[in-house]
Amino acid sequence: MALRLFWIAGGRWGYTACDRTDLVDPAGGCGADRVETLPFWAGWGAVGIGVALTVVVACAVRYSGRSAATATWLAAALLLLVAFPLHLLFEVPAALAGRPSDWRDLGARLALVIGGVLFAGLANVTGPRRGPVTPGFQPVPRWTRLWAYVAVALPVVGWAVPHGLWVLGVPLGISESKLDDIHRSLSTQTGVAITLVPPLAGLLVLGLVQRWGQQFPRWVPGLRGRQVPRLMAVIPAGVVALALVTYGVLSVAVFVSQLGAGELSWSDVWDGWAVTATLLVFLGWGVSLGVTTTGYALATRPRQEQTAADDAPRRVVAPARDVGPER
Repeated sequence: MALRLFWIAGGRWGYTACDRTDLVDPAGGCGADRVETLPFWAGWGAVGIGVALTVVVACAVRYSGRSAATATWLAAALLLLVAFPLHLLFEVPAALAGRPSDWRDLGARLALVIGGVLFAGLANVTGPRRGPVTPGFQPVPRWTRLWAYVAVALPVVGWAVPHGLWVLGVPLGISESKLDDIHRSLSTQTGVAITLVPPLAGLLVLGLVQRWGQQFPRWVPGLRGRQVPRLMAVIPAGVVALALVTYGVLSVAVFVSQLGAGELSWSDVWDGWAVTATLLVFLGWGVSLGVTTTGYALATRPRQEQTAADDAPRRVVAPARDVGPER
């Protein structure tokens, strides 16, 4: 909130005017110093959201319970969705590999992700009391394992294989001109980073169905054998799944609208079928990851707390019978 008020007052430190689809001078914020009128959501709109989040924090601390936890969970979901972590999944490795990137935008998104995780932790501790988590490894259902294997295979087959071939100069599913554009805009290091990051990140899905996703391995110093915090697995996986599904649905909707408006022909789709298939890969990856996360959450959910009255043995009392007068 303090940073937004600084921008409203005329300062531009940390502000960016870059468009992610057309980065021009990302190191200088794309002319942020020359912006005279601050967009509403970058200024007063963001300040208003900050005030609302502050109220949510105060209510969660003062009034614990289901209502406060629900509001805090909604705030966490809002921050994580606005951060769009899928963008970070690609842009951060590309930036580290040398591609010009807008570090102001990346830093703001990382801050939103951290805030979303902190709000989720607050919601977890202020919600209704639950019983302890069952110690040890809790096997997940078979259907969870199957969906996990799908979530691991899709980024390898649908993303790493075609992008790896493009880096090597093989125009699989794209035209020669499109391949030349890719080589001109991306260096070899950036292409390798973009190719390898999604499948490597996809391997983490196996943790949702393996023992090391519930108990820290023995080779982890200081944590060996301890239970993995449930939210540490559920929140990141759920956020990425939601981001993937959102991106896939929006991309498919844009694709269908372009076909309907005549901006894209079926011949163009056939010439670039690998690019079109990538949209379905993201959608399928998000759905499979979401189903796997659901199975993990169900298998590791805490036991319901039982009261002393629930634990006490119950005595069955036979119903009274009407007894007639003695003879």
